[in-house]
This record gives sequence, structure tokens and C-alpha cells, in this order.
Amino acid sequence: MPAIEILGLEKTYSVGFWRKRPKRALLPLHLKVEKGEVFGFLGPNGAGKSTTLKLLMGLVFPTSGSAKILDMDLDDPRMKARIGFLPEQPYFYDYLTGQELLNYYAQLSGVPGKERSHRVATMLERVGLKDAANVQLRKFSKGMLQRVGIAQAILHNPEVVFLDEPMSGLDPMGRREVRELMEQLKHEGKTVFFSTHILSDAEALCDRVAVINKGELRGVGAISELTSTVQGKIEIVWRGTAIPAALKNMNAEFFVSGDSVRAILPEQQQEAALETLQRERLHLISLTPLSTSLEEYYLQKVQQASANATQTAAGGRA
Repeated sequence: MPAIEILGLEKTYSVGFWRKRPKRALLPLHLKVEKGEVFGFLGPNGAGKSTTLKLLMGLVFPTSGSAKILDMDLDDPRMKARIGFLPEQPYFYDYLTGQELLNYYAQLSGVPGKERSHRVATMLERVGLKDAANVQLRKFSKGMLQRVGIAQAILHNPEVVFLDEPMSGLDPMGRREVRELMEQLKHEGKTVFFSTHILSDAEALCDRVAVINKGELRGVGAISELTSTVQGKIEIVWRGTAIPAALKNMNAEFFVSGDSVRAILPEQQQEAALETLQRERLHLISLTPLSTSLEEYYLQKVQQASANATQTAAGGRA
């Protein structure tokens, strides 16, 4: 049984003032997230990530389709008690302290009174806010607010945790702290579903990822599986500063450094490039395959979606 099962979830909004027109924020989405995995939901701003999370949280209603979390419908109160959620831009009352905020959420989440104080203190220590327990939230930094937000999301020991852009606006230290918290949740066997456009965080954390753009799912799978579908590249280095004309026509990038040239080109051009170097009597120093990154896969899918949208719009005008 998957932790999250999305079956054709779709959302269309009405936009405009006088003449309202439909805008599809999310095309029919089919997706499964297994229990115990860290799942990254990737896409640029406006891709449909937050819309999907709002639909799963019941904050907005779908135009069509359905979803289940822990094999329960989205409007099932029993399911709500077993999940945690951190929105992209959480708003907390500024004059509450971190301790008061978590105590309030502990009551809302049904944490028994006898356990409440201990649970709140444990959470504050876990997210590194023990020394700021009695500081008002208006004095918190962005990173501290993000950490107290994660604390309220996991305070009641949920089985599935949803985080919307948890690293957004954080400095490198803050991002590292949030990553460590997410790794701890995975170690405890919890399912973590988080949206982000910071690809390095996804590569470091995720068992699987999905790429969404313009409301459409563009790919889903383990990072190694996804990047294997992208055409690889090679790096060739030779002695000298001459760049043969034949190589310039191979869609390559060239970098001259001292008495050598480094070229990066598609791997299918490898044989032709080596033949050119031999023909021009240039001395080969090295040939190195370059590993494909998640960034290349992501950019490929986003660019494909943009190109398809442009073609569709041009066809409509024609």
C-alpha cells in the first residue's frame, strides 16, 4: 500500500475580472509515493507544486480526480491526524514564543496533556531551538522560523510529512540543518514529500523525484534512472591552442588554458572528434566521460514543456 496515491488530480481556476476564463493550474496527475521514502517534487515557480500540496491538504478542492493518503480519502479526519504539513510561507503569530506556539499546536494535534510539555521541549531541542524557547517569533530569523515550522509539522509524530519549499530563502547553514532533519525523519521510517526547485537538495536527499512544469508531470523515478535517459557528454583535452574547424561543427564547448584545449561535446561525437584530432596531428591528453546530473535532466524536461507550450500557442493562433 503506497503512502500517497494520486489518481488524476486536476485543478482549474477561473481568472480575469469581467470575462473570466479557465486556467489549468494542474493537469490530471497520476503519482504514487511509497512508505518510508523521501520524495522530491521538482519544478520552477508556478509549475503546480504548491497547488498539488494544497489539494492533498484539503485547502483547495480538485476540479476532478481523487487521492488517498495512507489508504484514506482526503476528507477523512483519521488521515489528518496522521500527517504533518509545512506550507511554503507559514504565518505564525509574532508575539508568541516558540514554546507557546508548539504548545498551541500540540493541543490542536491532540497530544495528551501529560505528554505535552515534554514533547514540546523535545521538539525544540531537536530543531536546535532549545535556547530560543522563550524568544518571541518576531525576533526569529528566516531559518529559525522554518525550523519551528518543521517542529509543528512533526510534533504529533505523523507518519507522512509534507513540506512545501522547506529550503526556500535559507542560507547554506539553514539548508543543511533542514536537510539533516529530513534525513532523521527518513531514518525513523516516516514518508517525506517535499517540493523544491533547489536541485542539489533533491539529489542529496531523495529516493525518487518527480518533475512538474506548467501543471504537467514530465518525469518520475530514481535520480539514477532519470539521468540515464539524458544524452551523456565527454571531455576531450589535447595539447596546443588550435581548434579544428570540424570540431567547431560538433556542438561542442571549448576552453583554452595555457598550452591545451578542453572540449565538452555529446558522446555520440566521440569517434568523429578523435578522428579529427588524429587527422590534424594534435596530441590527445585525455578523454573523460562526464556523468549526467539531475540539473541536466530537469532543464531538458522544463525546456521541452516550454517548447510544447509555444508550439500549441502558435497552432492555436494559426
